[in-house]
Amino acid sequence: MKKKKSFKKNSLNIIGGKFKRKKINIKHSNELRPTKNFIRETLFNWLKKYIYNSKCLDCFSGSGILGIESISRNAKLVTALEINKKHVQYIKKNLKKLKIKKMKVIHANTVKWLYKKKFQYDIIFLDPPYNNNYLLKKSIFLLEKKKWIKKNGIIYIEKKRNKKKIIIPKNWIIKKKKKTKKIEYKIYLKK
Repeated sequence: MKKKKSFKKNSLNIIGGKFKRKKINIKHSNELRPTKNFIRETLFNWLKKYIYNSKCLDCFSGSGILGIESISRNAKLVTALEINKKHVQYIKKNLKKLKIKKMKVIHANTVKWLYKKKFQYDIIFLDPPYNNNYLLKKSIFLLEKKKWIKKNGIIYIEKKRNKKKIIIPKNWIIKKKKKTKKIEYKIYLKK
């Protein structure tokens, strides 16, 4: 009996906008967990009326796919934060290949970066590594405390389904939510 080869996909499809059906290359690692196609499709359907000309912050960029999907749908600019240097290099190569100039990739620890107030964003993507609840809690706290989100801005949170409660600021109103067996994802509107 032949042993089944394990196959890891080395690319992701962009699912909408001007780069629809184009591929980006990714570097596989244990920490990398790109948002699945069907979740991205749902997310960007939710964001349809908010994304045009928006300023977006992708806090745990990983593959960079959420930022690239945003630019593909005419976001004005994206700031992508990523701690893994190899992932940063892959994102930059993909941006060059697609000739995207409106996305800035920063090699940084997101939590440390969020301590420095720079400017406000319309949409913030918060999809930290699933096994690290601290990163999610601390990021939410800093996004609110340092006023990173514009009034009526959108916050997207994707996390592993578990019983651990995450405290959400009272002025973040849930707009949409869905879950799978393993993941829950929501968008909030900041009042």
